[in-house]
Amino acid sequence: MTPEEPVPERSTRKVREGIVVSDSMESTVVVAVIERVRHPRYGKTVQRTKKLYAHDDQQAKLGDRVRVTETRPLSKLKRWRVSGIVERAR
Repeated sequence: MTPEEPVPERSTRKVREGIVVSDSMESTVVVAVIERVRHPRYGKTVQRTKKLYAHDDQQAKLGDRVRVTETRPLSKLKRWRVSGIVERAR
């Protein structure tokens, strides 16, 4: 590399927002992330739900809206970490 070449940046981690659907495990929550995509043939907007297992230091409760960030594998299923609670459940 010459001094003029730009240094390649590290890729930024993915960030998603979703609702806690389970908090019964120790330090793990299940977050349902809803994604809206257009149907490839019919053009109608459809919702797709993905469940993510996230490590939780912030004590999120059932129904809370949380922000999760991608991280290294923490267990067999956990690849996300709760980075903040956006809104508490009512």
